[in-house]
Amino acid sequence: MIEFDNVTRTYGRKVAVDRLALAIEPGELFALLGPNGAGKTTTIKMLVGLLRPDSGTVTVCGHDITKQTRQATRLMGYVPDQPFLYDKLTGREFLEFVGEMRGLERRTIDARIARESGHCQLDEFLDDLIETYSHGMKQRTVFASAFLHDPAVLVIDEPMVGLDPLGVRLVKDLLRSRAGSGTVVFMSTHTLAVAEEIADRIGIMNAGRVHFLGTVPQLREELSSHHEALEPLFLELTGDGNGRVSSRNAQRTPTTT
Repeated sequence: MIEFDNVTRTYGRKVAVDRLALAIEPGELFALLGPNGAGKTTTIKMLVGLLRPDSGTVTVCGHDITKQTRQATRLMGYVPDQPFLYDKLTGREFLEFVGEMRGLERRTIDARIARESGHCQLDEFLDDLIETYSHGMKQRTVFASAFLHDPAVLVIDEPMVGLDPLGVRLVKDLLRSRAGSGTVVFMSTHTLAVAEEIADRIGIMNAGRVHFLGTVPQLREELSSHHEALEPLFLELTGDGNGRVSSRNAQRTPTTT
């Protein structure tokens, strides 16, 4: 599981994340939403060990990400918003490199590459140089690399950027499948329709604080709104630009649904 326990991170006088309390259980697909500058990227960077919190703790499957970084990151797959690939490698060579970095045995690497290239529809292009790949193919390669070691936790920042409709459908199915198998999926996205479709719960962040945790029907009830879709509900909560805090759900420790 993932747990943020009263986590704060500042940059000088700016509070990027303010006393974040959040728990996500195995098998849950959680979507963190918010406008630009809300604190989502800082939250993800603390989760994957790229930033240290100023106070509070972040744990992954019981491991403190600050004190037990190696143990925690071994259990995670991470897809950043701007993934880096080696253009002069083929897709297969890149996945072999990732598998070796993850400490997998040769036979396991070959089997996992075959499995994930099929899931991500890369078979036809696997032995081509990555520099010939479209953006969508590169994104699928990054997803395959994140899945290769069967992580207990998947952390994904803006997974749908630049994908065509087929790629979007593929990624949505992959994420739901992973969550269905017991993986924790933590996703940050601006694509509200995707979050509404596949997330078990959402968190809406603004000005460094989580203003809502729960399901879309719970958000509708919280706002006493007649809107059905997530987008107008999201704008109603965040659109005034003042980080309006919902009275019942702000910064509470969530329970699974």
